[in-house]
Amino acid sequence: MPAQENTSDTAGPVPFIDLVAQYQTIRGDVREAVDQVFECQSFVLGDEVSALESQIADYCDARYAVGCASGTDALILSLLAVGVSPGDEVITSTFTFFATASAIHRLGARPVFVDIEPNSFNLCPEQVEQALTRKTRAILPVHLFGQCAEMEPLWRLSARHKIPVVEDACQAIGAQYRGRSAGVLGTVGCFSFFPTKNLGGAGDGGMIVTDDAEIASRLRRLRVHGDVGGYNHVEVGFNSRLDALQAAVLKVKLGSLDQWSDARRNNAKLYHELFRELNLRCAVEAPPTLPDRRHVYNQFTIRVRGGRRDEVMTSLRNANIGCAVYYPIPLHMQTCFEYLGYGEGDFPEAERACQEVLSLPIYAEVPDEHQRRVVAGLTDAVRSGSTITFPDSSDTDRRAA
Repeated sequence: MPAQENTSDTAGPVPFIDLVAQYQTIRGDVREAVDQVFECQSFVLGDEVSALESQIADYCDARYAVGCASGTDALILSLLAVGVSPGDEVITSTFTFFATASAIHRLGARPVFVDIEPNSFNLCPEQVEQALTRKTRAILPVHLFGQCAEMEPLWRLSARHKIPVVEDACQAIGAQYRGRSAGVLGTVGCFSFFPTKNLGGAGDGGMIVTDDAEIASRLRRLRVHGDVGGYNHVEVGFNSRLDALQAAVLKVKLGSLDQWSDARRNNAKLYHELFRELNLRCAVEAPPTLPDRRHVYNQFTIRVRGGRRDEVMTSLRNANIGCAVYYPIPLHMQTCFEYLGYGEGDFPEAERACQEVLSLPIYAEVPDEHQRRVVAGLTDAVRSGSTITFPDSSDTDRRAA
């Protein structure tokens, strides 16, 4: 199909994500795993969860993994486990999902926001250093959209000031930074198994990985009301246990995770090839190459310049092409965080990203033809004068070769 052809009246929809397509490839194994849980009638924690914890720890090259009820709970439990208390400050990005900051707030601590690097959408390490105070108790980088944040400067800050680093890797399981896996790049790492994640369950679920035995032990008791056994509660914890059914599903899917991540990278490569074929590169401003990253593309996010993002998004949706905005409002401008005293203009890169970002279909099973329709829709936007910025393809092309 020619890229410029308008197919809105003749073609079916291009979904933003299609979970059914993935399920059809593993249906038998998932059903068998779930049936085994029902046969055993052990639904909370237990052997299934222990086995998944061991497999996730091995996958990430971590010493310990602790399952919990969600990615949000993983963040809350991790912050508590590293010693965050009411009145403390935790530095994090203002351009991320709400749970990153709400976890800090829920513990009575104060979110301290920093701006992002425009090329990666991840927090700016230089601003982290500037935001440090005597009240700083943790640094919480986010590996947004499946690409790791710049971690080396954060390691140095952590060592110099003895401040733990809690990774929000909820969108980045399988991602790497300089050959090391997301999740083991700090003191603790947090994962989400929300169904649309690269490794998604059949509902909510989360996991925390760490190399620290004391932190792992505390996490295990915090998830069961602070109980160390025999109804002996040494601190007040939470009810945040991973269901055995979720663990059973995730164990099946974990075996395909790398294959699915490779497919996502190949899909990203095809987008870039189509951009070149259709002479879109003249309208593309690519960020610097990040050769020390393994991007797993939880999202494939472009920028639409000139204040025309919403116009382009509407055009795509009118053509039955799925797309989404992550995220339209930075956290420092959310109503519930007004008490922090931030205002418009405080973090210009994040604010600009919120006005320009648009995510395109990138799931592992997306058909080539659907990607061609997506690029056709973007071609129409280029013709009408908008400027579009795409993620850099050089590292993607090199790894997919």
